[in-house]
Amino acid sequence: MSNPTLATSENTRIGWIGTGVMGASMCGHLLAAGYSATVSTRTKAKAEPLLTQGAAWAETPAEVAAVSDITFAIVGFPEDVRSVFLGSDGVLGSAAPGSVIVDMTTSEPALAAEIAVAAAERDVKSLDAPVSGGDVGARNGTLSIMVGGNQEAFDAVKPCFELMGATVVLQGEAGAGQHTKMVNQTLIAANMVAVCEALVYGHKAGLDLETVLESVSSGAAGSWTLSNLVPRMIAGDSDPGFFVDHFVKDMGIALAEARRAQLSLPGLALAHQLYVSLQAQGRGRNGTQALVHAIAGLSGVDWDQR
Repeated sequence: MSNPTLATSENTRIGWIGTGVMGASMCGHLLAAGYSATVSTRTKAKAEPLLTQGAAWAETPAEVAAVSDITFAIVGFPEDVRSVFLGSDGVLGSAAPGSVIVDMTTSEPALAAEIAVAAAERDVKSLDAPVSGGDVGARNGTLSIMVGGNQEAFDAVKPCFELMGATVVLQGEAGAGQHTKMVNQTLIAANMVAVCEALVYGHKAGLDLETVLESVSSGAAGSWTLSNLVPRMIAGDSDPGFFVDHFVKDMGIALAEARRAQLSLPGLALAHQLYVSLQAQGRGRNGTQALVHAIAGLSGVDWDQR
């Protein structure tokens, strides 16, 4: 693959780094479509389902990139992204000229631009491609994928993106995908607060929350959060589709970008603080729907004992 060409299962070797709540499903779609894949993650046991599907194992990101035409990563935090792509055992140390690297982590726009510059120096194409849709979207292949980078690399990787997502849009140059994800997270943050406040109100009013959900989810108040996360809140299910710790990270990035742009985003700042309170309560590894516990607690309601 001396220059990025349209990815197909016949001509393209895939590399995948990070097999967590979302990454395992996303890579699984590529394997199911016939792509050969080499995978790496911190804990090999988490990659076992992919290895069973036929993926090969590599110990380091560098080893993955050395045998891949397109190397994807979806990890936790910006420091992980920096290590995976720019570290001593990182992707760019062994990625071949003409190959493409794709960071699908939600990370810092400036870091995406830095990686793109470092990649270009090695004649490697770089895309930042964060996603939205949580564990459900990852499993179902219905994610929204927001991409930053050049058109040539985007066109080459798009067949792979389309196996993972239902909406795939090139937003602009390096970092534009991450900026778009910050818009997405800002929208979600305020909506999560409103959803949790509404549930607590309904509970205190003595309503059956499941029948309330039936009424409001199909009207003007309807949202992805209402349809996908509220049933989990009502059931007391705090298992992660997307970790509180990761959402706090995302909101922190968005707030830092807002400060640089001299923007006041009070709704986002409030949501950030409420989620930080969940971390203080030891709920950082819960799913984001655990916010209902923080909102309920402000009114003296124990959501688990309601």
